[in-house]
Amino acid sequence: MAFFLDSFVMFTTQILFFLGGWIFFMRQLFKNYEVRHVIVQLVFSATFALSCTLFELIIFEILGVLNTNSRLFHWKFDLYAILFILIVILPFYVAWFIFTNIRIVQNRHLTFPLTLGAWLVFVYFFWKLGDPFPILSRKHGIFSMEQVMSRIGVIGVTIIAVLSGFGAVNCPYTYMAYFVRDVSDADIQAHDRKLLQVMDMILTKKKRILLIERDQLQQASSNRKQASGIWGMLKSVATSSGGANLGQLQQEVAGYEELSRQLFLELVDLNSTKERIEYSKTLKGKYFNIMGYVFSMYCLWKIVICTINIIFDRVGKTDPVTKGVEIAVHWLGIEFDVTFWSQHVSFILVGIIIVTSIRGLLIKLTKFFYTMSSSKSSNVIVLLLAQTMGMYFVSSVLLMRMNMPPQYRMIITEVLGDLQFNFYHRWFDVIFLISALSSIAFHYLAHKQTGEKPVYT
Repeated sequence: MAFFLDSFVMFTTQILFFLGGWIFFMRQLFKNYEVRHVIVQLVFSATFALSCTLFELIIFEILGVLNTNSRLFHWKFDLYAILFILIVILPFYVAWFIFTNIRIVQNRHLTFPLTLGAWLVFVYFFWKLGDPFPILSRKHGIFSMEQVMSRIGVIGVTIIAVLSGFGAVNCPYTYMAYFVRDVSDADIQAHDRKLLQVMDMILTKKKRILLIERDQLQQASSNRKQASGIWGMLKSVATSSGGANLGQLQQEVAGYEELSRQLFLELVDLNSTKERIEYSKTLKGKYFNIMGYVFSMYCLWKIVICTINIIFDRVGKTDPVTKGVEIAVHWLGIEFDVTFWSQHVSFILVGIIIVTSIRGLLIKLTKFFYTMSSSKSSNVIVLLLAQTMGMYFVSSVLLMRMNMPPQYRMIITEVLGDLQFNFYHRWFDVIFLISALSSIAFHYLAHKQTGEKPVYT
């Protein structure tokens, strides 16, 4: 009876997550695009629901909700379901919609064989992905959970590390007032005057072009009437001279129009910077400025820790919460129930990680979709976003295992199988370090170039 009650709770929450994904899919992300295919909508919503259910099971694991056997069953059910979607359904339908959009494939009878062939190619390269990494184990079959999870872990952990490295650098760069250029109202007014001057010059030269074209039309009509004699020759010379001036004026107008576009973009940048300066003076702006310094310290700490872990081939054995509480208790020298409070703090930390992960990934998916989508490619892009989302969340569970106390890792370890967990943490450190250092170099060059932009007077 308890198993059926637990299953009712789990399937009810899955339906709610599915409806949430459907609403987000229909009303927010894709409302302005022709994504009407029911299969695409169902697959995206199902992937979102299963991904959220994995995080729900982590919270239930910490709180002790549901029976242990029920949690184990739903862990396996959800993982097998989402892995089947990621390996079979999503790649197959991505290939299907690609071939249906290609005009060369006119015969619909060829779509299925081509799609099946493309899916087999995907499976082959997906399997070969494990060759360069120490994730293979001969004692597991090719269709076992370990073989599939090991390869998805490599892709998903890479995505997480790249996004984490960029976010750790981009957040302080975005929030801190230190990186904002000093822009005054006088700078904006001078830039605005320069733009107006260029626009006036464009209008003046375009008027001259219209006058020359009018004169050429009048001269052409009069030349047809008086095509002979010295006067006609003089008229033809004057017409050719006007044509030369016309070509020069058109080149000048093209140059000034390009300059006006650059000045307009720089004016928009100055106004945005001015608004950012005004925002930084508000209470909310000061709060984000402080958080920017916190994130910058975290970024530096994470870079140092990742470097140490890579050099000394080190992986933490204790979760950060328990370790932090033990250090605080040792320094303060007080009586403290480390196990009890570690459980509650771990629950809060994992909850924050889950909420921020889901929110951050959905925001990134929305921006990417608005940038890349079109009427023909929208179905393919939505399926690729679902693929990325599923791999991201499955790999988050793999990495989140280290943030949990040892007593809560057991069932996750049992479900995920005999994986090389230490390898994935080291791989995360390597990719995070590369991503963070690359982001620092990119922001440094962009900030330096922006700082050296001339202000027109």
